[in-house]
Amino acid sequence: MTDPVSPDRVELPTLNYEVQGHVALVTLNRPDRMNTLGGSMKPDLARAFFELARADARVRAVVLTGAGDRAFCAGADIKERADQQVRATDFFVAQKATHDLFRNIEEFEKPTIAAINGVALGGGLELALCCDLRMAADHAKLGLPEVRLGVIPAAGGTQRLPRLIGEARAKALMLTAAQIDAARALDWGLVTEVRPGAELMPAALALAQQIGEMPPLAVRFAKRAVNRGMQTDLDSGLEYERYAAAMLVDSDDRKEGMRAFVEKRKPVFQGR
Repeated sequence: MTDPVSPDRVELPTLNYEVQGHVALVTLNRPDRMNTLGGSMKPDLARAFFELARADARVRAVVLTGAGDRAFCAGADIKERADQQVRATDFFVAQKATHDLFRNIEEFEKPTIAAINGVALGGGLELALCCDLRMAADHAKLGLPEVRLGVIPAAGGTQRLPRLIGEARAKALMLTAAQIDAARALDWGLVTEVRPGAELMPAALALAQQIGEMPPLAVRFAKRAVNRGMQTDLDSGLEYERYAAAMLVDSDDRKEGMRAFVEKRKPVFQGR
């Protein structure tokens, strides 16, 4: 019995999913609403990552971007939420689902790249922070402006941003509701690369394909070792690194990589 063939393209209510080589391209598709996290965006993200990309053996990396050139994601859909009356206890419980979704994207076993093609604000920046790498178009704007609305970044922004750019810079962004341009985001280490708008997606896809050609098991364990190490003390991190290395030492991919090196040929990795 053969494995079912995964679809190359799926259109969900709020996003599009497409496979290109070893890469799954997930495009948030609410351009008329600045690709905000409204409608069925969150369950659609869960399906794209954890049903489609996870089940497809061809996919070894994921690129996440937004439709159009104005917005990666402008965060919560304020028009949807403006008239909502929510009790504190209900919000506390409901927000756990958002935390779980974003945490699962952060811990997704396949590497992820956020191609920030416009504004990434509030929940949009918090979503990008869950990706392993972030690239930005030169016209992109990034920020966590929630305090201006009388709330705080509550999808992980108060925790992930300081870990990435430092406590002082993170506080400055959050407490003033400021937005920074792509050049400053690059200077602060919030993104790793800035490209002219027309070059962003080709560059992001090329990087994802490059990662996709690496041995999948080694890539997954390297990602997990870094993630674990950033959340614990050095000795615990080293212990996990040792565990990860031991899991790989007798893998078929390691054997293939060694043989290909000796034989001076391109390796063919199977993720085993």
